[in-house]
Amino acid sequence: MSQYLAHIALVVKNYDEAIAYYTQKLQFKVIEDTLMSPTKRWVLLAPKGSDKATFLLAQAANEEQESRIGNQTGGRVFLFLHTDDFENDYQYMKNQGVEFIRERVVETWGTVAVFKDLYGNLWDFIQPSKSVK
Repeated sequence: MSQYLAHIALVVKNYDEAIAYYTQKLQFKVIEDTLMSPTKRWVLLAPKGSDKATFLLAQAANEEQESRIGNQTGGRVFLFLHTDDFENDYQYMKNQGVEFIRERVVETWGTVAVFKDLYGNLWDFIQPSKSVK
């Protein structure tokens, strides 16, 4: 039996501002953007070069959902974005104004930096070392 993680719901304030941020600043691609109702869309995004797990952008529909925007994990790192070209991607993101709250550190398992997205969600940005599988 084969399984994989298909989508991760990310609560956002506004579909269009989230799409703009993730596609322009992080170079994600829009996989699908389908209108489901006057207030709901099915929006899937994926990192460049990725073909498995995607983000499902979920625009907050009430106050309780709005209270979770940017803090779906209680202040812990929420997401882990891997790259095979840390230096170029890191410089691109910095040039786009991505806010890194912990600058890069080289560990035995790879290079990592922590950034905040437009809503305050924390991400580890990682290039695993070649010896780590």
